[in-house]
Amino acid sequence: MRKLVEKIDLLKRGKTAETVKSRLESFKSLGEKNKEEIFKELCFCTLTANYSAEGGIRIQKQVNEGFVCLPQAELSERFKELGYRFPNIRSQYICANRNKIDELYSNLKKLNDKEMREWIVENIKGIGYKEASHFLRNIGYLDYAIIDFHIVDILVKNKMIEKPKNLNKKKYLEIEDVLRKLAKATGLNLAELDLYLWYMETGKILK
Repeated sequence: MRKLVEKIDLLKRGKTAETVKSRLESFKSLGEKNKEEIFKELCFCTLTANYSAEGGIRIQKQVNEGFVCLPQAELSERFKELGYRFPNIRSQYICANRNKIDELYSNLKKLNDKEMREWIVENIKGIGYKEASHFLRNIGYLDYAIIDFHIVDILVKNKMIEKPKNLNKKKYLEIEDVLRKLAKATGLNLAELDLYLWYMETGKILK
């Protein structure tokens, strides 16, 4: 862990820190928007499962209000036009999840962090722990780890975990605890740590 902590500390003293701070401010700002804007971000996170963040961002910008209002067949067709890999099933998920917009927005105001993620995983179609954590981080929650293959790879390379065969709930939470220890060692919250680790692996800070 020591070498990884040193690398992160070096990034914290450079220009990367400014980008991380700016991105976190944009997440907080998004979390203060209306329920439709927050739902659009949930749709983005639904799209990125087994797909690239950059591709999800591109499609999110193109579809925009369509996440809220397009019939499922039209949304699926739009996804196909944009070259999305899973147009049918993800459009079905998004349209089904529209019925949860009000409840989602209401629960964000009254449930604690742990309860909120569990509610999303149990009630929102197409969303697991990674996508739920991604969504909550992107609307300003700071205490969730987004464990994708980039994060797994960097932890494996630094001998902090063994490569998991799958990311079921038990394994996800185990790795999240490892990341909490790393976050504590670097003086960061999990949202900040994720952005630094992602930058170390990809050279980019997206969302």
